Amino acid sequence: MPNNQQNKPSLVLIPIFLNFFIMGFVDIVGIATNYVKKDFLLSDTTASLIPMMVFVWFAICAVPTGLLMDRIGRKHTVSVALIITAIAMGIPFASYSYGGILLAFALLGIGNTVLQVSLNPLAAFVVRKEKLTSTLTMGQFIKAISSFLGPILMGAAAVQLGNWRLTFLFYGLATVLSIIVLHTMHPNEPKADTTVSSSSFRKIFALLRNGFLIRCVVVVLLIVGIDVGLNTSIPQLLMNRLAMPLEDAALGTSLYFATRTVGTFVGAILLVKLSAVKFLRGTIALAVLGFIGILFGSSLWVVLLSIALVGLACANVFSIVFSLAMQHDMKHANEISALMIMGVSGGALVLPLQGLITDLTSFTIGLLVILVSMVIIGSISYKFKY
Repeated sequence: MPNNQQNKPSLVLIPIFLNFFIMGFVDIVGIATNYVKKDFLLSDTTASLIPMMVFVWFAICAVPTGLLMDRIGRKHTVSVALIITAIAMGIPFASYSYGGILLAFALLGIGNTVLQVSLNPLAAFVVRKEKLTSTLTMGQFIKAISSFLGPILMGAAAVQLGNWRLTFLFYGLATVLSIIVLHTMHPNEPKADTTVSSSSFRKIFALLRNGFLIRCVVVVLLIVGIDVGLNTSIPQLLMNRLAMPLEDAALGTSLYFATRTVGTFVGAILLVKLSAVKFLRGTIALAVLGFIGILFGSSLWVVLLSIALVGLACANVFSIVFSLAMQHDMKHANEISALMIMGVSGGALVLPLQGLITDLTSFTIGLLVILVSMVIIGSISYKFKY
């Protein structure tokens, strides 16, 4: 079938970048958890099950999605992801209960898993290898815009419209639009190489014999855990330490994602010229410094400045490590993408651990889980030799 987009790479990238925006919808789980916790009077441990229901699916569904891509192609796999996401957005209106919310976010997690596994290889095959890091970083910039808008939309829906769940209506409509754009502006997906057999579970997990890829998976696991932990903890931190109401404290999460947005945009420019590994090492050091400010800051401006610094510093970790992994072995792009996205399940591992420690000790002690994760990433970064 002829492809009218073949000589129009900018048009090919439009549905890809729009889907990076849809990808950011998953980040509302942090602020939504605070609203659900308030509505149903949940403990920290029970409330942490909501993000867990999102991110556990990255461990379960990432590898099967890699297999699915080999059978139906990347474009159709992205379509499956968008349909599941649209269904998830309707559930909070059909059944607003703790169980209904768990189901909605479970479907959101499944849809987001399928989307992330399939979208990154699609992007990898429409840009040149040397431009991959900056392209994925630009995608993360667009995702960060979506993440930044989430708490603002939810706060506005709660205050101005009297129902924070109306945010899901906007997200559902945006997802339907993305489906239309994807099929109208069909990405130029490369034809499968019939001489290469389809991926299998054995082939995918065999890649974990490679120590480089193992380190990449661990970094992805930890950086997602850090993101989810901060996303959930920042409003609670501002409420506990500075006596702010939830609607105002939610803007702290928006600040985090706003600075991540700025960080990914700046990173997309700088990473065209700078060493990705050196950039990673420097930004993780800044993240540790900023997080120490969050732990010990006693005034509003110190805490907010520290949140902003951590957001800037953590902005490009995921895209850098993802692109390093993809460039390590482009012939196994689908399999490596599945492994990297499986690492996103870190959000299901780090946050429950943080919630359990918080319930057993204190909120501040629970935050140390995030700091330890940053230190581990910093240590791993010195194992990368690029």
